[in-house]
Amino acid sequence: MSGLGRLFGRGRRERAGPADPGPEHEPGDGNLAADRAGWAAPPLWTDSHCHLQMSTDLEGVLDRAGEQGVRRAVVIGTDEHSSRRGVAIAGDMSGHGSPPVDLWATVGLHPHDASIGLNGVRTYLDELSASGLSRAKVTAVGECGLDYHYDHSPRDVQRKVFAEQVGLAHRHGLALVIHTREAWDDTFAVLDSEGTPSRLVFHCFSGGPEEAQACLDRGAYLSFSGIVTFTSASELRGAATLCPMDRMLVETDSPFLTPVPHRGKPNEPAFVALVGAAIASLKGVETAAVAQATTANAAVVFDLHG
Repeated sequence: MSGLGRLFGRGRRERAGPADPGPEHEPGDGNLAADRAGWAAPPLWTDSHCHLQMSTDLEGVLDRAGEQGVRRAVVIGTDEHSSRRGVAIAGDMSGHGSPPVDLWATVGLHPHDASIGLNGVRTYLDELSASGLSRAKVTAVGECGLDYHYDHSPRDVQRKVFAEQVGLAHRHGLALVIHTREAWDDTFAVLDSEGTPSRLVFHCFSGGPEEAQACLDRGAYLSFSGIVTFTSASELRGAATLCPMDRMLVETDSPFLTPVPHRGKPNEPAFVALVGAAIASLKGVETAAVAQATTANAAVVFDLHG
């Protein structure tokens, strides 16, 4: 995957202090500045999966995210290089943005690149573990899994490398972030064989209600992306409707899968609110309720309490 160029820019706002995840501001709740200004602060969001390594405008991206209520984001690794870059971004850029956005990172090997082997990722995780994973803001192994749509790596190699990364999640006490496409049966078989980690995320969930229930039965959280806004995604919307609020996450997978109405533009964490709004409409709840639930869920599954 190659970089997608500079993301569009907007003006900066004055930096605000960090806010605790919670519902949007209501008049009379004690926020006098907001009351006097006559506006409600946006709901507070967590983008559970983004690739900020590919951005050429990190400060602008974080500013726009903060303006839209994003307060936390998880930067996802797909190989040793992107994992190292993601950890560096989480360390260097966390707390940037106006208001500030806190960042965490993952370390993993995408199934597309399974053929290169896990040695680099495994060694890097060992290095981080020796110096303190929490200090490095590393919260999960992944994204890893199986992709039988493109088959960029042989399927038997994908299964082997996926199983090894399940083992790394167990070894290091980390969450596991799964990418699966057209490979549900084998994904479940590997998890059942290797032992499902206690903290498990199916990123960019793309199945229907049947697959959703199978994931939920294994204790997983389902992370929904901009696909839920696509007109062709009726099965996925059925899964989102089925998924309990306490097992749901929202993500951008930026710079990919830009939600409606911004199709054709690079995706970025600021757009995660559009994913949440689509889910709120499906479930017949307020958008703020989706923001509050998914932010709380992300704190649990990724252990973002520090």
